[in-house]
Amino acid sequence: MQKITPFLWFDNQAEEAMNFYTSIFKNSKITMLRRYGEEGPGPKGTVMTGTFELEGQQFMALNGGPHFSFSPAISLFVNCKTQEEVDELWDKLSAGGSQEQCGWLTDKYGVTWQIVPTVLGELMQDPDAGKAERVAKAMLQMKKLDINALRRAAQQP
Repeated sequence: MQKITPFLWFDNQAEEAMNFYTSIFKNSKITMLRRYGEEGPGPKGTVMTGTFELEGQQFMALNGGPHFSFSPAISLFVNCKTQEEVDELWDKLSAGGSQEQCGWLTDKYGVTWQIVPTVLGELMQDPDAGKAERVAKAMLQMKKLDINALRRAAQQP
């Protein structure tokens, strides 16, 4: 088990969310489900906790009731190599949720994600400050990040 594991508190959708996330990411799986028994506190047979992996990253999930909810103060940052990967993850993860500025979205469970092409970091770290500034300005106008538009912004005089 990895030393630090994100722990996601759901009202009662932990199993549904784990199935949803593992259906989206190619290298993923549910590794453990622990269900409530006769003693509860949840309904017998429903998931109490579970563990799953997305692209090698381990997560824990809990059906803990409505006491807490997710916040954009913590988000899951996903590096994408291609526009096709950005498009696919953006469309699937934002379905039933909301799309925000700069590659941020909130999924239907309230978890916030950043879907970011790796080229953005490369362009933003360019030694030419003007290029990095143009890329940042272009990014701020986007919801889903567009690799070609970011590259065009970097090349503008």
